[in-house]
Amino acid sequence: MSDSEHVLQHHFDDLKQQHEASTLGMWAFLITEVLFFGGLFAGYAQYRIRYPGAYAAASHHLDITLGAINTAVLIASSLTMALAVRGAQTGRRKATAGLLMSTVALGLVFLGIKAVEYSHKFHEHLVPGPSFSFDGPRESQLFFSFYFAMTGMHALHMIIGVVLVTIIAWFAWRGRYSPEYFSPVEVTGLYWHFVDIVWIFLFPMLYLIGRH
Repeated sequence: MSDSEHVLQHHFDDLKQQHEASTLGMWAFLITEVLFFGGLFAGYAQYRIRYPGAYAAASHHLDITLGAINTAVLIASSLTMALAVRGAQTGRRKATAGLLMSTVALGLVFLGIKAVEYSHKFHEHLVPGPSFSFDGPRESQLFFSFYFAMTGMHALHMIIGVVLVTIIAWFAWRGRYSPEYFSPVEVTGLYWHFVDIVWIFLFPMLYLIGRH
């Protein structure tokens, strides 16, 4: 049995059809993710319009430096992910695996920085709930509720992405992918880029309010 026949699923005529189906399936999944995050964004925007002063005051308690570093980290991870996909398409096994693990490393850096931010918020009693304490408008608790909901869901997606990319990197190192078969790398890349794009929206929405 050839390598192509080994990875071709029985319900597809050829690898091209299988690749197109995989890509379409991932895009369909990402559309549902857009709707999910879109609901959070809409709720956030509604209350930001109603309480602009409270949102601005609360935003100033976020660490813009850590947020900016995380933005740069995710932009770099998108680059390594894109290069990994290109490596898989051109049959460069070691380069693909190395770039995928670089993506994983950058993802872990992002999560580590986010954990530091969360610890600061717990220490400052800025976590919504009975112990919430903020010297400012009481509506600021709404901002932090959206902050933890939105960044928490994003971090969960990052964790899933790190696990997926690690698995794909293992298979890449084992030589599973080739110029004829690289769909898993490409569709995982689509997921990773989507998660990065979500953060590109979250950073200005949460960290840059009233910074002018």
